[in-house]
Amino acid sequence: MQLPNLAPVPELYVSYESAQKLKVEAASLTSWDLSPRQICDLELLMNGGFNPLKGFLSEADYDGVVEHMRLTDGTLWPMPITLDVNEKFADGLEIGQDIALRDQEGVILATMTVTDRWTPNKAREAEHVFGADDLAHPAVNYLHHTAGKIYLGGPVTGIQQPVHYDFRGRRDTPNELRALFRKLGWRRVVAFQTRNPLHRAHQELTFRAAKEAQANLLIHPVVGMTKPGDVDHFTRVRCYEAVLDKYPSATTTMSLLNLAMRMAGPREAVWHGLIRKNHGCTHFIVGRDHAGPGKNSQGQDFYGPYDAQELFKQHQDEIGIEMVDFKHMVYVQEKAQYYPISEVPEGATVLDISGTELRRRLAEGLEIPEWFSFPEVVRELRRTRPPRSKQGFTVFFTGFSGSGKSTIANALMVKLMEMGGRPVTLLDGDIVRKNLSSELGFSKEHRDLNIRRIGYVASEITKNGGIAICAPIAPYATTRRAVREDVEQFGAFIEVHVSTSLEECERRDRKGLYKLAREGKIKEFTGISDPYDVPENPELRVETENVDVDNCAHQVILKLESLGLIAG
Repeated sequence: MQLPNLAPVPELYVSYESAQKLKVEAASLTSWDLSPRQICDLELLMNGGFNPLKGFLSEADYDGVVEHMRLTDGTLWPMPITLDVNEKFADGLEIGQDIALRDQEGVILATMTVTDRWTPNKAREAEHVFGADDLAHPAVNYLHHTAGKIYLGGPVTGIQQPVHYDFRGRRDTPNELRALFRKLGWRRVVAFQTRNPLHRAHQELTFRAAKEAQANLLIHPVVGMTKPGDVDHFTRVRCYEAVLDKYPSATTTMSLLNLAMRMAGPREAVWHGLIRKNHGCTHFIVGRDHAGPGKNSQGQDFYGPYDAQELFKQHQDEIGIEMVDFKHMVYVQEKAQYYPISEVPEGATVLDISGTELRRRLAEGLEIPEWFSFPEVVRELRRTRPPRSKQGFTVFFTGFSGSGKSTIANALMVKLMEMGGRPVTLLDGDIVRKNLSSELGFSKEHRDLNIRRIGYVASEITKNGGIAICAPIAPYATTRRAVREDVEQFGAFIEVHVSTSLEECERRDRKGLYKLAREGKIKEFTGISDPYDVPENPELRVETENVDVDNCAHQVILKLESLGLIAG
């Protein structure tokens, strides 16, 4: 008799012949180009990873999931899986209409019958799903500032899976993993969820978890979307592959999961459990502060350290997978081995390196001891993250028109070029307007788009080891945050608020722009008829009144030195 965890799960794909026919028919349908997050969701809908979902949630299912973690038929499901679109696209649809869902290259992956269309209460969604409507949470910020205003729901018909050109041999659908477990004769499988490189403590933890559950081990890292600022998945997978031979090959395997994480703590743990159940696992390791996003806007952790374990335990039977609770592992110097923190002998010397400390050591090129991580892993991390003094970075000046941003930025550029070592590019507001954004006006939408373009170019410069100096007005905090997230994937982002007062800016105004704005001849002018969000926590705030330009630029240089980005 086939064990339930090894029997195939339902997929949403049609047969190859039907898919070829459907592809031709779908070419004439109204199309929606999916975002990277939507592609992750669609892939797991189609391959059974999100079983029992048959498509994007209806409004009634969405309400049930947000309020009670349940679909309308009572099934446990903690995470809203919805197709968010803009108002213009939604307005052109009728209920019952079929639409084609395309990837970012325009390839049709699926069709969807639109059964529901609604405007969600995003504040309520944030409160219930993430525990707070707090923009410090990356998924709440995404919900309010990136996701479309309208949600669509309806069943999906899968035509083809998204194409992945990387690590193809490591990517398995739920049914491919179940078939592998059947072939290997694995009856009990414990899954380890991770979005970080594996160090020695993780190895010890997974060994113990597999032994405790008397199960084989599936290392199942997320390679879809994780938290902004995480190590990129290419580096992480190379790290995983470097340590895989430290595990017994007869009892351990690794597969990559193309999941868009929401960092939703307790709910995310339950969601991860359901996904792993669909992949054929019988046990799941739930960590301390599992899928936590860090600190909220008050500087407190979003979730308690064991909230995820407690919620998982409550629903364990219904999930159909057994929890193995994470033991926080620490290195005991006298014993030269790892112990769960609760089992450390009295009086022993405990050694541990936090994630923050590891990043500091990498950034400053300091030693990372072998008791903490494998040399192969450290080597891979150093390849991607050289010392800060060799990394690219972005200096982003913001302030009123006439505050002195461009003048200081020019002086800073010259000083950095004098030092040498890295190429320096100045992305001044006027230069960008002329060369990148000449077709844009000065509406809020166009100004946002202009800043996002600057952010994109700065992130590319940073990624390739150069220094980008940006000097736009950039009045909106949400847009500046989006640019920060773009850049911080690749290097440091230093926000410099040039805090010259509006009165001083008007006094300096050679072009007469403020005068025209006060007369109503220039609409939506920052500081006069349009708001400026003063940066709350910039890396540096510069006063320019009665301070010469050289001094202002020198303050930035000193800040860069203190951050280790340039040699002192």
